[in-house]
Amino acid sequence: MSLGDLSQEDFKSGFIALIGRPNVGKSTFINKFIGEKIAITSPIAQTTRNRLKVILTNEKSQIIFVDTPGIHKPHHLLGERLVQSAKRSIGDVDAVLVIFEASHSPGRGDAFILNLIRNLKIPVIVALNKWDLLALSQFKERKKEYFEFLEGTNWPVFCCSALTGQGCNELISEIEETLPFGPQLYPSDMNCDHPEKFLIAEFIREQVLINTREEVPHSVAVSIDKIEDITSKKKSEQKSRTGILATICVEKKSQKGILIGKGGSMLKKIGQESRMQIQTLINGNVYLELFVKVVPDWRSKSSRLNEFGYEGS
Repeated sequence: MSLGDLSQEDFKSGFIALIGRPNVGKSTFINKFIGEKIAITSPIAQTTRNRLKVILTNEKSQIIFVDTPGIHKPHHLLGERLVQSAKRSIGDVDAVLVIFEASHSPGRGDAFILNLIRNLKIPVIVALNKWDLLALSQFKERKKEYFEFLEGTNWPVFCCSALTGQGCNELISEIEETLPFGPQLYPSDMNCDHPEKFLIAEFIREQVLINTREEVPHSVAVSIDKIEDITSKKKSEQKSRTGILATICVEKKSQKGILIGKGGSMLKKIGQESRMQIQTLINGNVYLELFVKVVPDWRSKSSRLNEFGYEGS
């Protein structure tokens, strides 16, 4: 059966917002559902900055996942805009998938999110992620803690692991059940609403976060300055490559030094690992050139935030 064989009465489609604290695994869930890397991940909280729509299409349904920035207490204008973005998503969707980190007992940040969505008039599904990190002896007690925490909601709860895939098929089936009947909203072969240029910048930023960790945390923005096809003029090398010129912006000179590293070693490593990710994305050879620029306090300047794509309400 093809998608064209289904009538609108048979097909389901809708938008599902992923909500949770920073670093609970929202982006990892997205990548697991889709079966390929779309959203960037790192061990550092607040990795996601944009409302990325990722599309999963099968014969029965089209699920549009809205990956939102983690809800947290903001410390600068960028943080305020990220939290506003996540909150706006809740009002624009057909259902909410709220993700809690099962490797920890529910805390104040979880309680804040629960109060934020408790009275929603749309379906809510709960995923207790990172269940694979629990010892067998912890299962019963942790389930009890979360069921008490969620008392009075009557939301379906799934014990999952976005990393291993445990419980993900059951979670997708539940999501499909909540969707309204409706037409396919995006082409079948489309899995993301953002252009490749955006994803390339995100893959570079991911490698900065992974390789520098807490030394250069969230004061990093990446702009793609140029993308062009490069064909070697040598007869012996008739290879076509995609040339990419990108700038990594930081707020302090010391951060620039860390990013470049001794003899350019850190920037070279970030470039090599970014290039591998980008080549998978575009399915072709890539030449990547990176520059580092200091833009003081860009996270607190409205014009700079708009320039990097973090627009306010």
